[in-house]
Amino acid sequence: MVDDGCTDGTAGVVEQYMSSHAELPVRLHKNPRNLGLTRSFVDGAFLGRGIHYRMVSGDNPEPKETLKAVFGKIGEADIIIPYFDRVSGKPVLRMALSNLYTVLVNRLSGYRIRYYNGCAVHLRYNVMRWGPYSLGFGFQAELITRLLDEGASYLEIPIHANHTEKSGQNSAINFGNFLSVGHTLLEIFLRRIRKRVFQKI
Repeated sequence: MVDDGCTDGTAGVVEQYMSSHAELPVRLHKNPRNLGLTRSFVDGAFLGRGIHYRMVSGDNPEPKETLKAVFGKIGEADIIIPYFDRVSGKPVLRMALSNLYTVLVNRLSGYRIRYYNGCAVHLRYNVMRWGPYSLGFGFQAELITRLLDEGASYLEIPIHANHTEKSGQNSAINFGNFLSVGHTLLEIFLRRIRKRVFQKI
C-alpha cells in the first residue's frame, strides 16, 4: 500500500490491519509528501514483488466481484484491460467526457480499446521498463498504448464499478487533470508519428 500524503486516516487503518494480521505480507510505504498518482503507481511497481501488477484504488470504487473477475484473467495476456459495462452513480457529463477521451486516444494511437482509465493488470516488469511520464489520470492511456506499440498482447473484460463524485481539489475535473490529459494525448500522437517515420527509414 502506498500512502501518497493521504489525510483521511487510511494509513492508520492499514497499520492497524498489519498489526492484527502479521502473518500476511502487507507492506506500507509512505511518501515523504504528495508525489502524485503516476509517481506512486510506478514507484509501487519497483517496491512490489511478483510477476503481475495492478493498482487498486483506496476509495473502494470496485466491488470484490470486479476484482475477482479481473484477477481471474491473469496470465491470459500481457495486459488485462477492464472496461465498464455499467457504472453506478456516474453523472452524464462525466460519462460523455470519458467517452470523448477514449475516442481521442484511439484516433491518435490507431488502436481500438474500449476504455483506458480502468486499472489494468500489467506485467510488473513492463511498468518498471516502460513507466509513463504523465502526471495525472492520463498515465494509464500512455502506458497501455506504449505497451501495445511494443507488441504486448491484451485482453479486454467487462466490469462493474461504483462512482463517487468528488469535489474541490479531489475532483477529476480540474485544470491540472486537463493539462495532464492534453500532455498524454500529445505524447501518444508524437509517438505514433515517430513510429511511422522510423518504420520508413
